[in-house]
Amino acid sequence: MAPVCVLVGVPGAGKTTTGRLLAERLGVAFDDTDAAIERTAGKPIPEIFLDDGEPHFRELERAAVAHALASFDGVLALGGGAVLAPETRALLAGHPVVFLSVELSDAVKRVGLGAGRPLLTVNPRATLKYLMDQRRPLYREVATHTVRTDGRTPADVADEVAALLGQLPG
Repeated sequence: MAPVCVLVGVPGAGKTTTGRLLAERLGVAFDDTDAAIERTAGKPIPEIFLDDGEPHFRELERAAVAHALASFDGVLALGGGAVLAPETRALLAGHPVVFLSVELSDAVKRVGLGAGRPLLTVNPRATLKYLMDQRRPLYREVATHTVRTDGRTPADVADEVAALLGQLPG
């Protein structure tokens, strides 16, 4: 069992919104590793960061990704920082991974002031630019396909991803 598609990208790329639409089009389930972490920890991610620290969150994230890649057969969205772990990047090999690419201006509009996103609480624009610069090479490394999301509707992006996967309903 393995996901039909794994979506990666920075916060604001549209992983959750596009992922839900894509799963609906493909007739499969959708899950998000951030939501899985919250279910396991019994608290929201900002509280995990505050109470237990980022290293603990990253441990939970690595475990959630490994579990989902081995046991989930729908559309899976990874948290934006999941690709930072070399173990996670190695596990993604052989899976259909789509990097949802977004430029800073669109990402900032989508993310807003970072409510509920612990890494974006101070100076969201500068932090998001830093995260994009840091992570973009890692997203490209793991991606089977790259889809630009700037100025596009989630439905249009989901249709393109489905077509790339060869699963666009006809």
